[in-house]
Amino acid sequence: MAQRVNDGHVAATEVVAAAFKRADAVIAGHEGLNIILHCDREMSRREAEKTVTRIATAEPPGLLAGVPVVLKDNIATLDLPTTCGSRILDGYISPYEATAVTRMRGQGAIVIAKTNMDEFAMGSSTENSAYGPARNPRDPSRVPGGSSGGSAACVAAGISPVGFGSETGGSVRQPAAFCGVVGVKPTYGHVSRFGLVAFASSLDQIGVFGRTVNDAARGLESIAGVDPYDSTTSDAPVPEYTLATTHLADRPPADKKRRKNPNTKELSPKDPMDLKGVVFGWPKEYFPENLDPGIRALCERARDRLCSLGATVREVSLPHTSLAIPVYYIVAPAEASSNLARFDGVRYGLRTKSDFGLRGMYEDTRSEGFGPEVTRRILLGTYVLSAGYYDAYYKKAQMVRTLIAQDFNDVFNSGVHLLLTPTTPTTAFEIGAIKDPYEMYLSDIFTATANLTGVPAMSLPIGRVNKLPVGGQIIAPHFGEEEMFRAAFALEQALGQEAHS
Repeated sequence: MAQRVNDGHVAATEVVAAAFKRADAVIAGHEGLNIILHCDREMSRREAEKTVTRIATAEPPGLLAGVPVVLKDNIATLDLPTTCGSRILDGYISPYEATAVTRMRGQGAIVIAKTNMDEFAMGSSTENSAYGPARNPRDPSRVPGGSSGGSAACVAAGISPVGFGSETGGSVRQPAAFCGVVGVKPTYGHVSRFGLVAFASSLDQIGVFGRTVNDAARGLESIAGVDPYDSTTSDAPVPEYTLATTHLADRPPADKKRRKNPNTKELSPKDPMDLKGVVFGWPKEYFPENLDPGIRALCERARDRLCSLGATVREVSLPHTSLAIPVYYIVAPAEASSNLARFDGVRYGLRTKSDFGLRGMYEDTRSEGFGPEVTRRILLGTYVLSAGYYDAYYKKAQMVRTLIAQDFNDVFNSGVHLLLTPTTPTTAFEIGAIKDPYEMYLSDIFTATANLTGVPAMSLPIGRVNKLPVGGQIIAPHFGEEEMFRAAFALEQALGQEAHS
């Protein structure tokens, strides 16, 4: 789409108008899919007009020139509310903008909406929003996944080709799998967290959705790189992911002007369809006997396609995988209990009047402002950090987290370049079907390890089971996004329409 806008085949104003027309057609608002929380059509139209002017004056086009994008509602914007799907921040507008938003806009992106999400990103279904559950456009009786379900659903519904969410335990990859789109979690520190409302700071990363692997690559290339406002970002150069996911014959001439991410490094001319020499690991712990046979069969088909392109696949072991969920649900709530302490009714957000002084105001504000899942996790996090239980729970969880990271290091140091796994153990479930919190937490069993270890991972469609999308997951070593994207692009091309049937 960006190329068509750059070449003058379509105006950015037309693209934005088409996006809103599509949103109206699928009833994206509260009365329908409930995937969009906030939008300002006039503001988006003005931004599109600026893009038209820039192209007319022959400015170097950006990677996302004229592309309508959607943002999860925990990514700060100056011009739209940032509510985190919570009553406690209802109507709140940030005084500053996330670095990722500034960068994508610098590449020509037009933000058209903020999307529904599980409150403060705590959930796996986008049912925990204060604004009601979101619905999956593939089957509105089912969840779109979470916590970034609204952004995934907008991309799946054809409203925008690129969307942005956040990842703490699989919150981009899992909804991508449920909605049948591409979802990418970058290496921890590859994208700035400045302006991302914190859930668990050692796990959080902004991620990208795309209709295709190239769309997602374009989105990540636009926002990645070191940021002085986030001391945890890495100064590792940003490869040209967009070109890595483009056939050699379709790549633009080297002398063609492009507005690049200033952190970008030049890409070596390599055919993305040639996977000779690439070794995939097949982790046996991700393929238990009780895995859905349909999902297993689709993963095996994906494996065979990769082999047909020259790759080799060998079985590997990640022995501490079964401990990932218990570790995650100690570490993440512990960090959340600290991060969410700032929402107390004093500086911003909801403030409830109380007859019991300052402490009463704190208690009433947080009791009324937070939903049950957020309350549950704050209580759990406070418990595991308390003096009597810190060593027994939190300290031990961090030790096991180190063991999980060592498992990945051992595999990647053994000659394995990438891992191939299912993204989720099931397809999208019906809204309201899962009542038990622990059963819901198991939705992240194949995704949480990448957050605990900080490695990049992505989900892409590999087929359907009972007409519902299934995602395959590719995991890479730290800062291995370029090879991950190449392999995903090759698999996407090899599967063709089979990925959606």
